[in-house]
This record gives sequence, C-alpha cells and structure tokens, in this order.
Amino acid sequence: MSTLKGYLPVMGRPKPVDLLRAAGGAGLGLSFGALALHLGGGFGLVAPLGATTVLVFAAPNSPLAQPWSVLVGNTVSAVVALAFAAAMPSGPWVGPLAVALAIAAMMLARALHPPGGAVAFLVAMGMPGGWAAALPVVVVGSTALVLGGVAWNRLVGRHYPLRQVAEPGLHGTTDASPTARIGLDPAELEGILQDYRQTANIGVVDLARLVGAAEEAAAARRMEGFTCADIMSRDLVTVGPDTPLSQVADHFRERGFTSVPVMARDRSLLGVIYQIDLIQKAREDAFHNRQGLMKAFSRMIDDYRSSPVTAKDVMERDVPRVGRETPVGALLRLLADGRTPAVPVVDGPQLVGVVTRTDLISALAQRLALG
Repeated sequence: MSTLKGYLPVMGRPKPVDLLRAAGGAGLGLSFGALALHLGGGFGLVAPLGATTVLVFAAPNSPLAQPWSVLVGNTVSAVVALAFAAAMPSGPWVGPLAVALAIAAMMLARALHPPGGAVAFLVAMGMPGGWAAALPVVVVGSTALVLGGVAWNRLVGRHYPLRQVAEPGLHGTTDASPTARIGLDPAELEGILQDYRQTANIGVVDLARLVGAAEEAAAARRMEGFTCADIMSRDLVTVGPDTPLSQVADHFRERGFTSVPVMARDRSLLGVIYQIDLIQKAREDAFHNRQGLMKAFSRMIDDYRSSPVTAKDVMERDVPRVGRETPVGALLRLLADGRTPAVPVVDGPQLVGVVTRTDLISALAQRLALG
C-alpha cells in the first residue's frame, strides 16, 4: 500500500480563491496573448504557450514561471530548434534532439522553462512559416503572458515576479519582515538549494518563508497551555465613537498607549485607534489643506472647530480579533508583522481584554524561563 501512495495526489486541495486566481488569470492571459499576436501581424497562439500560462497564473512563485525563465527559455528554445532544424536533414530524430539541445541551452542561460521543450519540438518538426513566424509568435506571446501575469497577480493580491530577498521590506528597509528573519542568510539558503539541486523547484524567498513558518509553528507549540485569557490586559481604557480626538490624543500622551479600543455603550467593540492613525490622518489633512503637519495635527484635535474630529472618524474597523481561549501561539504572526501593536480579545461582540506586544513578550519570557 505504501508503494501505491507515490502514485496518488501529493498536492493539497485548492481553495476556491486559488481556482479563481489560476483559471481566471489563465483565460484572461491567453486572451491578451491572442490579441497581441493578432494585432502584431495576424499570428495565432501555439500550444506551448498554454503550458506557459499554467505556470505564470497557477504557480507564479515557481522559479520556472519567472519572467526571465518564460521569455528567455521560450526564445532560446525556439532559436536552438530553428537553427538545428535548418542545419540537419529532416527526420524523426530532429524533434527529440532539438528538445535535448534546448534543455541544455535553457539550463546554461539559467532560464529553465518546461514549455520551452514543447516550443523546441513544435518548431523543429516544422512549424509553418519558419523563422519569420516562429520567433514573433514565441516572443510576442511570451511577453504578453508575462505582462498579463504581472497585472493579474497584482490585481488578486499576489507578487509576480516573486519579490527578491534584497528588495525593501515592510517598512522600506532592507530588513526582511520579522517573521521571515531566520538564522540563515539568503546566500546560505541559496547554497542549500544548489547542494540539493532544488533551484528549479523552489526559490530562496519561498524557502525562507517556509523555514520561518516552521520556526513560528515550533515557537507556537512551546506556548501550548497559554491562552489569551491568561495574558490579556483586563482593566481597559476605552473611548466611545463620539469621543473628541483631543481626548484620544491625551490618552496616548499621558498613558503611553499605542492603541485605544473604541467601544459602544453595550461594550461591543467598534474598532481600534492606533497611534499611527492620528499621524496618518494629520498627514492627509496637511496634504489636502496645503499646510504643515503640526498645524494640521493641532487643527485636527481642536475641540472648538465647527465639526470636531471624533474617534469614529479615525478608528480602524476591520481589525484582527481573538477569543479568550485562543492559544497565545496564534498571536505570534499577528503581533510580529509590525502592523498591529495590540489585538482585542472579544467574547461574542463584547470587548473583554487586549493583548499587546508587551504582554506577548512577557509570556514568551515566562515560558522560556520554565522551559
């Protein structure tokens, strides 16, 4: 039975959103490619571009799907196959040998792209039009699919091309996000992939993300037994939705808070005001009114203006929330990404506590001391 498992599916079940991203993007991408080829000279799509579409829209993180692999891999394969077919007499062996040479060329160019093998085979076996048709179809079609992939993946919230490690992080610095900072630097991760011959299967960024997730899961396991009810702050300072922003600013200044929950009369949570929200609101007002930041901030917290700004005007409504029994380990990702300094704890709609980064750090310190 264990032998048969190797022939069964190894991929996880797709989520509905993944089906939409892949199938919807593929349809639009190929349509865009067909239009570009038609307008560029009346050419039509060729079958290998359908395979390219699968990678670009269904597996955009794969090294095989990145723009360099798509554009260079398909183009190099077409050129090698055209040259080989022109130099050798025709025969059934031309296609297989052209594919073999195309694979070698793609690997040398660090542009391995599986559909490139299909491109080489199709061209070598006699694609109508020769050089004058093959290259425009491959180059224009591949370029259209890459551009379509960039636009579609950005639209649905994915990164394509896959972000490289050296690109700015969350705060515009070269540091990776806190959850992605692991003990190995990118050069070491790349060395591991090369040693295990996995550079064509997974990129450095994905490997770093996976190792970081594994370390995070291990840290969460060490926090087993701790729930949000054990570490949350219960004696809360809250404001109502109509509280003037001047009073909210006073809480931040006098108590050293980084966030203040906004609560209705029935204690239901309406939202949270983060300290950064005040700065962003003042910055927006300064831009629209063409005035300095400090002047905009002073005007924003002025209780005597005709329409004073209140808590509901600046609070964030769609904030992450947890329950009393939520394991503390589940908070690691929420509080470590730099965006959320505190997470409200609710019982149904009612606010019962708040867990801050300080609370989480204290809990981690206690567990490590016990461990």
